[in-house]
Amino acid sequence: MRIIHTSDWHLGQHFMGKTRQAEHQQFIDWLVDQVVLHRVDALIVAGDIFDTGSPPSYARELYSQMVVSLHNAGTRLILLGGNHDSVATLGESRPLLSYLSTTVVPAVEADLSRQILVVHDRDGQPSAIVCAIPFIRPRDVLQSQAGQSAEDKQQSLLEAIQQHYQAVYRLACTRRDALGLPLPIVVTGHLTTVGASASESVREIYVGALEAFPTSAFPPADYIALGHIHRPQKVGGLEQIRYCGSPIPLSFDEAAQQKEVLLVELDAGGLQAVTPLPVPRFQPLVSIKGNLVELAEAISAVAQQGSAACPAWLEVVVRGDDYLSDLQTRIQEITAGQPVEVLRIRRERNNAAALLQSAAKETLDELSPFDVFAKRLEQEELDPELKAHLEARYRSVVDALREGAA
Repeated sequence: MRIIHTSDWHLGQHFMGKTRQAEHQQFIDWLVDQVVLHRVDALIVAGDIFDTGSPPSYARELYSQMVVSLHNAGTRLILLGGNHDSVATLGESRPLLSYLSTTVVPAVEADLSRQILVVHDRDGQPSAIVCAIPFIRPRDVLQSQAGQSAEDKQQSLLEAIQQHYQAVYRLACTRRDALGLPLPIVVTGHLTTVGASASESVREIYVGALEAFPTSAFPPADYIALGHIHRPQKVGGLEQIRYCGSPIPLSFDEAAQQKEVLLVELDAGGLQAVTPLPVPRFQPLVSIKGNLVELAEAISAVAQQGSAACPAWLEVVVRGDDYLSDLQTRIQEITAGQPVEVLRIRRERNNAAALLQSAAKETLDELSPFDVFAKRLEQEELDPELKAHLEARYRSVVDALREGAA
């Protein structure tokens, strides 16, 4: 049994005013080629298929195209809802897609047996069982109780999520026993685990409560296919618990990452191999740092990656010359006539004097909401415990607003 594990496509994302449509189209074409080349039996997308709950029409078109292409390739497709996905949007085409070798699990099911999928190989033989667990919203598994402290809520949510995983896993074991076959069990998930390394485009998903799920709380599955974290990585150094990461960089701090999907091979003996398949970079995306002389050299080097039809997208972090008031004009002069497009200019404030001189010029575009709040707290003399409490409460408010917007 060969499975490709991928996640966090974020179809429909607009990156600083730029559409990712061409990149996603090229990625899907590349992915279908990999499915055919490696004779993949099933493909799992572990959440965040879309970037918003109301994706643009071209994103829905890419989604439909992918479903049809994989069906024609003879590959089972399993789509899990993520925290960016709308349950209603994913669920609306679910009955139709079931006729195209596609199973959509947009949210936790009232009947947990619907999250147990027996996956067949290309010869039609049962070859694995998938516990199809999407992003778990607290309201799906937990009832709020009056008078609970923040710590009590965190513990209750952790226990509820763990119980859901264990319940679905037990059903999978029961199904395997009923079939009388030594089938490997794959578990999916869309959440943050303890020790996972995130990037700036990854939001906290459990508002004011659970920050990370411990690996010890997962059931003893043969492979655990996770989504939500955009950086590919093993969890706790374990071969069988993996984040595949996003297939394209979704923020500038992901620009240097080698993006990948994972080819997972299993048999009756369990997990046999996990092979990263590097995803080509379809759109040059680069973050460069230095003073104006260093930046001129770096931009000339980066220009080799771009073309007139596809200029390289740049983040420019100015160091040393960050006190200058005409940085925008100077950067424009450096990039003139080169196949690059500057999407963001930031100043690196590396000393107190520079910070004071340019504080008035700092814009909100350069700051996250948490940066703004941290700067306000710096003006107060606060007990460290109170400061930590205020930061946690502020994060809860911001995340609640973001979740409502999604």
